[in-house]
Amino acid sequence: MTGFFPPELIDQIRDANDIVDLITEYVPLKKRGKNYVGLCPFHAEKAPSFNVSPDKQMFYCFGCGEG
Repeated sequence: MTGFFPPELIDQIRDANDIVDLITEYVPLKKRGKNYVGLCPFHAEKAPSFNVSPDKQMFYCFGCGEG
């Protein structure tokens, strides 16, 4: 099967990397409460709506719905 990654590999990659460290290489983030916020890299905006959760290792943009 071309393009298939076993779930174990995906888990291994997630465990070896922190989403906040990864995203801050491309998007400046500021801590807000227990999460981080920044300008969304998927659409143009002036007020930050891009949220990153270090606890869940997930991101979501409340402006465009990406994530």
